[in-house]
Amino acid sequence: MKRLNGIRLPRKKRTEEKPIKPIPLPALVRIPMLMHSGTPCTPAVRAGDYVTVGQCIGTAPDENSVPIHASVSGTVSALTEYCTVTGETVPCVEISSDGEQILCDTCTPPVLESRDDLIAAAKASGCVGLSGSGDLTFQKLAAVKKPQILIVNGAECEQYLSADSRLMSETPEQAVGGIVLLMKLLKIKDARIGIQTDKPLAIQRMTDACKDEKGITVCPLPPVYPQGAEKVLIYHTCGIVVPEDQTAADMGILVLNVSTCAFLYQYAQTGIPLVERVVTVDGDTIDKPCNLRVPIGTPVKELLEYAACHTDRVRTLLCGGPMMGMLLDSQEASVVRQQNGLTAMRRAKSSVRESACIRCGRCMEVCPMNLMPMELNDAYQRRDPAALQAEHLRLCIDCGCCSYVCPAHRQLAEKNQQAKLLLQKV
Repeated sequence: MKRLNGIRLPRKKRTEEKPIKPIPLPALVRIPMLMHSGTPCTPAVRAGDYVTVGQCIGTAPDENSVPIHASVSGTVSALTEYCTVTGETVPCVEISSDGEQILCDTCTPPVLESRDDLIAAAKASGCVGLSGSGDLTFQKLAAVKKPQILIVNGAECEQYLSADSRLMSETPEQAVGGIVLLMKLLKIKDARIGIQTDKPLAIQRMTDACKDEKGITVCPLPPVYPQGAEKVLIYHTCGIVVPEDQTAADMGILVLNVSTCAFLYQYAQTGIPLVERVVTVDGDTIDKPCNLRVPIGTPVKELLEYAACHTDRVRTLLCGGPMMGMLLDSQEASVVRQQNGLTAMRRAKSSVRESACIRCGRCMEVCPMNLMPMELNDAYQRRDPAALQAEHLRLCIDCGCCSYVCPAHRQLAEKNQQAKLLLQKV
């Protein structure tokens, strides 16, 4: 089968053999009321209230939101505002930890006997896509009316990040348990787990964990970025092309991150909602790269301190990896649900000045969607919606390959994102 285009990134996964460790409990967590795609939650507590782990502190106002829960037990010290990585200002609940981590009495395992039960549980748990997307998992489950194939994303193709691969290596039974649960309740008979070949231990552990399970296949994939992008992953595991005018859900395909599957299994066993996550901390200012289990809302500066970061040298701080991560404007930012990495770099992002396009075609050669980024860029500069549509802008997956290889240092991927906003206004 022909492989889609992409790039081979320099291998910089210093944490791939670093076991997941819990970070010391923070004295204060700041939990934003928006840690998912959709609508911000409404605070359900007031300053002075005592809360326990797993207690709902933010209620979902509509179907484009999921509840948010306390990650520590303690006292609500303040209700403030928080600026998200997208620049949106949302309410924020600050909790001073008492160090006890008392579990809320509502944290009981859900009864899961049907597809509807699974969807309701995913919503109640606050589950979102844990690969960085923040998509609402209950909406993804509901969108696939007649699911035929479950594809599990274990590619983790970004530089530095290894949170997913450590989970598969250390606790593969949780990931496979989630996959089996999904297959049972959604009546899916075919599941494919995509893992890059540069993660041999994860491949072996996952293969061993599912050897007695029917219908689950581990698919070794070349270590090419962006292997974890949904349409790329679907093609490389199943050979199926998702047309421009359709979604994976339209074709009966459900794609979930391996950590999301593992969380759903844990929630089914314990009833504890999404209050912590694994974060890889690395970058060229980090002396002790690590994989940390972190309560949601922990200040990222505490992760940097734990990892022996030279904070005075940090010029770029990213929520995620260097290719698709979002810039954090401060070390006072909080760890959020969808955050799989914290990357601290010396070089400021976009510090090199752009020059004129030399029409070398490298951006076109690496684009996994076979687009022509230089033509898209020209169309955007002209503010020409018709040309953007003719060049199939909507197929762009925002992987950043075009910007990465451009010898003129043109911010092609960023311009594509702006072009999409332009099309929304047409």
